[in-house]
Amino acid sequence: QGFLYTAPIREQGNIYKPNNKMTTDELSEKAVRDVHTKEIDLVNRDPKHLNDDVVKIDFEDVIAEPEGTHSFDGIWKASFTTFTVTKYWFYRLLSALFGIPMALVWGIYFAILSFLHIWAVVPCIRSYLIEIQCISRVYSICIHTFCDPLFEAIGKMFSSIRATVQKEI
Repeated sequence: QGFLYTAPIREQGNIYKPNNKMTTDELSEKAVRDVHTKEIDLVNRDPKHLNDDVVKIDFEDVIAEPEGTHSFDGIWKASFTTFTVTKYWFYRLLSALFGIPMALVWGIYFAILSFLHIWAVVPCIRSYLIEIQCISRVYSICIHTFCDPLFEAIGKMFSSIRATVQKEI
């Protein structure tokens, strides 16, 4: 049957032999909940690869020693560890402090953007297309009424002209 909301995400079993049998009431209640609480992947947090070229900065991308110019191995290892741990924990600190407020700001921004698109932009474009279609018909009628007879007369006038080309030797 067609539900008002999307079907719930399968919790167990596979698509060929499902193990999760639910009643119709449980299914519709879960379907309503799943629309607003989407399952998120805690392992692959960038499934659409939005930040592949920007944020994948490793130690080797920033600091590199060419052949013939090497520091002590201990210094190199300590530098690598310091860079990696600092980047990791400072990102975690910043995301802990600003992650939720930024999510709130971006959520509000995209809600406003969606609202304006749905309630202002698309209706304006549709209205414009309806109005321009009416104007287009009136313009077409005017062109056919006034210009077609003129162009037809000019065409008949020039159609009687004959041009011949002769090559003299």
